[in-house]
Amino acid sequence: MGQSTGFVSGTGSSVREVWAHRELLGLLVRREIKARYKDSSLGLVWSLVKPLSQLLVYYFAIGQVLGLARNIPSFAIFVFVGLTIWGLFTEIISSGTMSIINNSGLVKKVYLPREIFPLGSLGGGLFNFALQLVILIGATIAMGQIPLTPDLAIAPLAVLNVILFGTALAMILSAATVYLRDIQHLVEVALTVAFWGSPIVYSYAFVHAAIGGTWLEQIYLANPVTLSVLGMQKAFWLAGTTESTQMNFPPDLAVRLWISLAISAVLLWVGQRIFSRLQGNFAQEL
Repeated sequence: MGQSTGFVSGTGSSVREVWAHRELLGLLVRREIKARYKDSSLGLVWSLVKPLSQLLVYYFAIGQVLGLARNIPSFAIFVFVGLTIWGLFTEIISSGTMSIINNSGLVKKVYLPREIFPLGSLGGGLFNFALQLVILIGATIAMGQIPLTPDLAIAPLAVLNVILFGTALAMILSAATVYLRDIQHLVEVALTVAFWGSPIVYSYAFVHAAIGGTWLEQIYLANPVTLSVLGMQKAFWLAGTTESTQMNFPPDLAVRLWISLAISAVLLWVGQRIFSRLQGNFAQEL
């Protein structure tokens, strides 16, 4: 296949191959974006419909009916921040898991670094994330809650953490799905459950009040996505950072994010090596 199989040396070989095919990667990203809106009269607007509809559902069902909005200031901004970063993670995982299957024609016909397919899904996810981030920033401006504070520096760290962790999982899942197609359905169920494992529609203050100071809280905070959601909230949810009556963030959030980022980077390396070992029989399995 042209790749080094060494666990360490193979990483450099794979990176060089992906870099050599960077133009093809760019084409795959553009193709994926265009394919989503093919024959659609609204085009890119559809990329905002799902998060906005989720925002409305959670705002009224959980915020108004269940009354959480009374305990969480600027509840609409709070929810949309969480949905924005969560949407990036789920798109990386969902699209990445099916990336090899959906490009089986190319995989069977020509040799190219197969990593570019889950990476192409990452590119499409980042495009949609950028659109939603623009809406989020516009909403903070419209509501007079412009997050021009030092906490804004946490946002890139939170986003990078999700990118590395999500891509690592997408690498492993995309390769495994070639051999076991039921994984795609398991991923859908897992993402539905995992949504409630991060403070997207409820505040971390509720978690801290319920299990604060216990090992359960440490397990909760060990989730890279949870830390990234909290990081984005601290960066963009201005009302939450000035609310003195609630413990909205762990005191060592930045340190936890740096640790999580390092672990996610290692996981990405391991995930790529697993992918490399499994890709040898892709063409036959497909």
